Amino acid sequence: MPATLEHPVTLHRPPRPPVDPVAPATPRWRVEDVQALFELPFPELLHRAQTIHRANFDPTLVEFATLLSVKTGGCPEDCGYCPQAARYDTGVQASKLMEPAEVLVAAQRAKDAGATRFCMGAAWRAPKDRDIEKVAELVATVKALGLETCATLGMLEDGHAETLRDAGLDYYNHNLDSAPDFYGDIISTRDYQDRLDTLGRVRGAGVKVCCGGIVGMGESHTQRAGLIAQLANLAPYPESVPINHLVRVQGTPLAEQAPLDPFEFVRTIAVARITMPLARVRLSAGRQQMGDAIQALCFLAGANSIFYGDKLLTTGNPDTQADLDLLQRLGLKQGQPVPLSQ
Repeated sequence: MPATLEHPVTLHRPPRPPVDPVAPATPRWRVEDVQALFELPFPELLHRAQTIHRANFDPTLVEFATLLSVKTGGCPEDCGYCPQAARYDTGVQASKLMEPAEVLVAAQRAKDAGATRFCMGAAWRAPKDRDIEKVAELVATVKALGLETCATLGMLEDGHAETLRDAGLDYYNHNLDSAPDFYGDIISTRDYQDRLDTLGRVRGAGVKVCCGGIVGMGESHTQRAGLIAQLANLAPYPESVPINHLVRVQGTPLAEQAPLDPFEFVRTIAVARITMPLARVRLSAGRQQMGDAIQALCFLAGANSIFYGDKLLTTGNPDTQADLDLLQRLGLKQGQPVPLSQ
């Protein structure tokens, strides 16, 4: 995939600014079109999302993925939602990178519990070369169990994605978090372009992209639509799209943020499904606060993946038995959703 797009330059017109390396020249989805989806009557929106979901996936299959924090806390960034930022007093203690034997035990436990993808997260702004080599060993350890592998380590430099790929990495997670025009209200230590650059490196290495965002951080309705438009206009759009509901953690700047209307969260899932029909749309952070009924509506809206286990990095998650019970009550089953066209 080319790193940039070429534009003609004449003597009478200055060169255009650099083009986002993972966005098409002509957006497939305008923000106003995505906002129009959000504004549909709720039954109509869910009907459209469910129709698209059924056309592309078995609607009864839900992927179970497990997320393990292999290096917790001490992050130098100032993401307003994150309890792992060193500058916030959230009670999270910084730790060193886990050893392969420890990760192997956790991955085996996750596999035995039904997980098919194992994700490893490390609280770095940008890992160093030596960090990447150590994580590559963890990736190879997990891959040997037959699990899909995913990592989220922060910004990647040239060559990092290739090293992880060669170790067996299937997915790299790097969320956009928000629409571009809201991003600066949440984070000041990393530019939006930094995130796009990392996504470009991941794509260039042939690693699948896991990329989503967080809703309920105080963004406007239009900015929520802008996040989905930004994701849907990536070329190609992510294979995996985690939609996170803000978990309000004491000590972070967003601890007192007013909660999002749960139906607005369901709408976000539905719009993600409509605009990214072949993606695995994942219910991620915030499920513990949703309750069974809202989660059921999210599955109806096209979600077909969840994070499974009692913790997401440092925040709580429904316990495994509760998830199994919910799926049984809904007539859903664990499995890897594969597009019907494949």
